[in-house]
Amino acid sequence: MIQLAIAGGLLAFFLLLASNVSENLAARNIQNGFGFLSHPAGFEIGESLIPFSSSDSFLRAFTVGILNTLKVAVVSIFTATILGIVVAFMKISRQPVVHFLGWAHVELYRNIPLIVGLLAIYTVITELLPDMEATVGSDAWLTLDKAGLQFAVPVHNAEACLAGLLAGLAAAALTRRIVLRASTFLVAWLAAFGAFFLTAFLVWAICGQLQGWSHPAVNGFLVEGGGSLTPEFLALWLGLTLFSSASIAEVIRAGIQSVGVGQWDAGLALGLSPLQTSSYVIFPQAMKLAIPPLSSQFMNLTKNSSLAVVIGYPDVVCIGNTSINTTGQALEMICLIMLVYLLLNLITSVIMNVINAHFMRIGAAA
Repeated sequence: MIQLAIAGGLLAFFLLLASNVSENLAARNIQNGFGFLSHPAGFEIGESLIPFSSSDSFLRAFTVGILNTLKVAVVSIFTATILGIVVAFMKISRQPVVHFLGWAHVELYRNIPLIVGLLAIYTVITELLPDMEATVGSDAWLTLDKAGLQFAVPVHNAEACLAGLLAGLAAAALTRRIVLRASTFLVAWLAAFGAFFLTAFLVWAICGQLQGWSHPAVNGFLVEGGGSLTPEFLALWLGLTLFSSASIAEVIRAGIQSVGVGQWDAGLALGLSPLQTSSYVIFPQAMKLAIPPLSSQFMNLTKNSSLAVVIGYPDVVCIGNTSINTTGQALEMICLIMLVYLLLNLITSVIMNVINAHFMRIGAAA
């Protein structure tokens, strides 16, 4: 009964709050509701994974922002994790120079505000790099300038990327199955990841050789042809990777060093090789302790991507702010932005909980 009373009280409070907000908006002649999402947006978006024009709806514009947020968050989580693992092993290295470099990386990026780092990286890209006219030519394969990163791609790039993805997945599955017969699951997974990226790149490059390449070229004030990563995306990606990798490195280092030396001795005493001991004894126990805080780091990275607004990257917050200035629907748009980040982090939490449950079972068996 007490729980029902509390639930009823909370429901009544939120209904009263919603009614009060609606009455105040009506009294000030401020339109409320989400009907504006079907209206034409009336603004352009500089970077989009799907086609978009100013005549498209606010809902499509918001979808563009969600996709841009997903793009930078997923890529940054991957690169920050790889860099974090490298830095973690640098910190536990017995080589003084390597240990110092790992320590310096962690202390530098962990103690500087991310927004300051983003502004510094963006300033370097837009102010200190050369102009695109000086770097982009008709036969350019890869250039880095004030317009961002320009690179050649196959003429039919979408088909080449799809072919590379499918071939990479097939190669990864085959490599894991073969390596697992002669080595540990850790080595098999590492080999599978390597096979995936190598095969995907080779197939993509072969498609380019067969179909021909589209090179970036300057046409007036624009770069046409090829592929590109904008300065805003580069600055946000690099900033999130560097700053998040410092915290991820500390989490992984703590997980590795939390496993006692006696576990190594026990594995070797059972006749396991050092590689088998690392895979079946040390690694599962380390990850069992490291994955919960890693989940928080991944969710923090996703939320920190909202700082894209300070450098003009069109993520969901930036497009939401533009929509608010255009429509005045501040409350509705803020609620949508909050809902997006809530759902993204809930999905991240579910995935990491599944991975953690897997390592908990392995760790208990070890």
